[in-house]
Amino acid sequence: MFGFLKRALRKTTENLERQIPKKRKSATPEEIEELLIEADVEYDLVEQIINSLPSKVTKEQLRNDLLYLFRSPPPKEVEATPFVELVIGVNGAGKTTTIAKLAHRYKEAGQTVILGAGDTFRAAAIEQLQSWAKRLDLPIVATKQGHDPGAVAFDTIQKAKAKGIDRVLIDTAGRLHTQSNLAQELQKIVRVCDKALPGAPHRKLLIIDGTQGNSAIEQARRFHEMVGVDGIVITKLDGTAKGGALLSISHKLQLPILFVGTGEGLEDLAPFDPHEYVETILSTLFE
Repeated sequence: MFGFLKRALRKTTENLERQIPKKRKSATPEEIEELLIEADVEYDLVEQIINSLPSKVTKEQLRNDLLYLFRSPPPKEVEATPFVELVIGVNGAGKTTTIAKLAHRYKEAGQTVILGAGDTFRAAAIEQLQSWAKRLDLPIVATKQGHDPGAVAFDTIQKAKAKGIDRVLIDTAGRLHTQSNLAQELQKIVRVCDKALPGAPHRKLLIIDGTQGNSAIEQARRFHEMVGVDGIVITKLDGTAKGGALLSISHKLQLPILFVGTGEGLEDLAPFDPHEYVETILSTLFE
């Protein structure tokens, strides 16, 4: 999947190249500040980066500084069958489509997968996940709108245990405007997962809409406070010129970005590579 991230960041790099048309061997802190702000890196972080820079900075020097911002602890490694993942995030961030992409990825790797339609708040979310399950030829546990999402999670895990399924992907609701209700619901689902299989969910994935840029940081922090996030998936990165926000998101939250998604296709998801990301951003300024 080499080059996936470069393609995903095309709008970001095209915008930067319009602002900084001439590449150079070294740059001043002021030029670097302009680059980072234009890419939508949070201003406080920009100040932190440039304050430690010399009067002339090479690509290699800046590369090391930016890579340091992705030093969040690696995701925990858990050996479990089934391996249960709880997928969280606000409505519209791309949770359901990301679940389908992950399921496809696991299936292509030879693993068996079951889906749980735990967003029982929206009938459309249930129907969308059922449609993906049919398209991918995967089992799914679903119920009617308004039913208990904890029961869906429990039944999905129980079915996975009974059938020896490798991977469980459970969707959840994401209505932040009723935050206290959502927190209680998500916390209950986590408890129910642990009751169905001690230690589950083994990974809680937060889906962030890349087009929101830095405004997604506070949203992500709130979800992290609710249930504790293990990793992040950035969606819709190809639809924004705010690709620099990934620096802020990773640094501020101290959480690993695991995958980057673009488009609606099942193949439009790839592991996040900090080195390719930093190299792509810096290539707009440096020779």
